[in-house]
Amino acid sequence: MGREALAEAMIPVIGRLYRENNVVTSIHGRSLINKSTMNILKAHRFARRMSNTELLLEETAPLLNALAELELGAAAIDIARLTEKFRVEGHGTSLDEFLRSELAEIVGKRGADDRTSTDVVLYGFGRIGRLLARILIEKAGGGHGLRLRAIVVRKGAENDLVKRASLLRRDSVHGSFEGTIRVDEEANTITANGVQIQVIYSDNPATVDYTAYGIEDALVVDNTGRWRDAEGLSQHLQRKGVARVLLTAPGKGDLKNIVHGINQSDISDDDKIVTAASCTTNAITPVLKAINDKFGIIHGHVETVHSFTNDQNLIDNFHKGDRRGRSAALNMVITETGAAKAVAKALPELQGKLTGNAIRVPTPDVSMAILNLNLAKGTTRDEVNDYLREMSLHSQLRKQIDYIDSPDVVSTDFVGSRRAGIVDGLATISNDKNLVLYVWYDNEFGYSCQVVRVMEEMAGVNPPSFPARDIVAPIAVLEAANA
Repeated sequence: MGREALAEAMIPVIGRLYRENNVVTSIHGRSLINKSTMNILKAHRFARRMSNTELLLEETAPLLNALAELELGAAAIDIARLTEKFRVEGHGTSLDEFLRSELAEIVGKRGADDRTSTDVVLYGFGRIGRLLARILIEKAGGGHGLRLRAIVVRKGAENDLVKRASLLRRDSVHGSFEGTIRVDEEANTITANGVQIQVIYSDNPATVDYTAYGIEDALVVDNTGRWRDAEGLSQHLQRKGVARVLLTAPGKGDLKNIVHGINQSDISDDDKIVTAASCTTNAITPVLKAINDKFGIIHGHVETVHSFTNDQNLIDNFHKGDRRGRSAALNMVITETGAAKAVAKALPELQGKLTGNAIRVPTPDVSMAILNLNLAKGTTRDEVNDYLREMSLHSQLRKQIDYIDSPDVVSTDFVGSRRAGIVDGLATISNDKNLVLYVWYDNEFGYSCQVVRVMEEMAGVNPPSFPARDIVAPIAVLEAANA
């Protein structure tokens, strides 16, 4: 059977695992749900670029079919990592025996999901709010975990609801919504792929009673940036039906700034308000931790080349911020960033060791952070790149760090990346204890994925993930085995 035919045959199996078992399959973190034959082929090709090891459909297709026969309970399963693990550790056992052992805790539980459901309200429906909605709808599955129940916005026009739905359906950067969207103007609801979202009009948290819409103990995600301290954000907690609040921006005062993969364990049941830091902080902190853990960072400077944002002017006009009044579409604009200082809130060992600045550039999405680091331990370019590629594949930071070494990639190639940051290996510069790293990041979608991970942590609704343990053999051993 040809590769295209194998990929095509995988689609209904992926769908059944998702619908009947609440199993989300992926390849190195890239979801296979609702993907086309060509996208599945591309995902397999991507795996080769990631690990220098061919991911064969002749291996993944039988593995998927075997998974479908195990009557699995809810889980997230990375078939690339599972396939690699079977290659390395499955000698002397059949595929069925290996999978039954590896997935023992969910075998035979057919769709069972021990997670509770948590109501989610998006307060604000701008760039980040709409992307969060897309991700939450994609993850709706069997109805467990995070349940998007409502959005709260200020009414902008008589046809506001239709316009909101249209902006969810079409996006100039991220493309069309994958699925169907219906609007009920009488009930003020948007239904996307079967997920009914109540649209609540308000310009003040004090006017909303969420229980009137059947919403209880909700997690409110404030995307407006209007309030950044505990006093302002606590207005949400005073409303009926709200249990916790997450801010999609750096917080002020003593609020915990959480970068998932780094300090999510700091979230306690007593934390009613948490922030997800900034897109740049999420992009650079995991890479900085990886480098600091192995080589030690004495001092560093972070220069961010950032896409323009809605707080800038399209053409020259008054702006309270320096330089931001000049046309975002025509200029590179030097501005400040708090990301370097914010890193220390998630990674205290770097307190006082980083400086930062930013340049806004005329692109709508995908940014880059240039990390100029002075190290405690000398290294080489190859050693750093091999280490960061390994971290992207087989470490606790694999959901945050991606790695690429293609000679022709540019910013638009990273639109839709679900990782917090992507190390560009070909751009790495190393001179003993001086290291320069270039880290791409989708400052909209990649950040939104990090926000959802924090939401899942706050709600305690993370599904079990497999393979649960990293592969014993490093990539070098895999390459030798396939030589």
